[in-house]
Amino acid sequence: MIEKIEELLIEVNSFNTTSKEEIENFRIKYNGKKGVLNDFFEKFKEVPNDQKKEFGQKINSLKQAVAVKLEDLKNASESSVVIEKEDLTRPAFPLELGSRHPINLVKNRIIDIFKSIGFAVADGPEIEDDWHNFTALNLPEYHPARDMQDTFFIEQNPDILLRTHTSSVQTRYMEENQPPIRILSPGRVFRNEAISSRSHCIFHQIEGLYIDENVSFADLKQTIQFFTTELFGKSKIRMRPSYFPFTEPSAEIDVYWGLNSETDYRITKGTGWLEIMGCGMVDPAVLKNVNIDAEKYSGYAFGMGIERITMLLYQMSDIRMFFENDIRTLEQFKSL
Repeated sequence: MIEKIEELLIEVNSFNTTSKEEIENFRIKYNGKKGVLNDFFEKFKEVPNDQKKEFGQKINSLKQAVAVKLEDLKNASESSVVIEKEDLTRPAFPLELGSRHPINLVKNRIIDIFKSIGFAVADGPEIEDDWHNFTALNLPEYHPARDMQDTFFIEQNPDILLRTHTSSVQTRYMEENQPPIRILSPGRVFRNEAISSRSHCIFHQIEGLYIDENVSFADLKQTIQFFTTELFGKSKIRMRPSYFPFTEPSAEIDVYWGLNSETDYRITKGTGWLEIMGCGMVDPAVLKNVNIDAEKYSGYAFGMGIERITMLLYQMSDIRMFFENDIRTLEQFKSL
């Protein structure tokens, strides 16, 4: 019987056709209820014990060869369909055109603005360690500023987490590069916040960093002035003192939005001023943590939420709309 199986193995391996009828006959011959394989499995119990192992291995080899051959024959049959049978003059099947997501539209606009004044784009991992996300940025363990960012931890000892800001990209870049540094770091960030019309546990940030010799707060203000004029068409800004652990001094940036409509009154709470980002001069402690000479170099950093800017530009009232992927919302951006 073993010799018979070996003969059948040669027959299976040499069999070839593109006829669906012949392929089906081949399948029935070997895999049918009364096929060759079932017949051999029935005879297995009659085989002497000292031959069962070899006999079983031969049957399995034949079974596997049949399965491989059937798959090859099926693929060959499908690829041999004569294309001339198709009417190539028929109109193509109508395909719905998609659109860019509003978050990407605004992100790309911001990047283009800063690229025009020499900024490059840097990227980094969304899953971070404590050093790059917190400690190197002047937020040591038990620092009260950590309470401002409710973090998703994946592991502890050592702490592995979902990044709470894209400042971690800046930390990694500064570790590997010496000044002059002029980068943007866009990307998703994660914070354990209640989801509502104004906040979400997932959102997008874009942060900037510029480090060189003799960089001043005046350079920072002029950069922000240029950005707001290019993006919003509004050049009137103000800086309010604020606190960030990785910058000193720090400020919040407001742009004068105006009070020309009822919507303007609502989004600015009747003041005409709208907060758009935070910024400040890089704390010397941060430069020391990444081995940059704080005596020789200085720099500024800024960061903004892309969702907030997008809601302003497109007058969208609910941040959840960005993550629902409702086609009725996305179709409005086809022409942009």
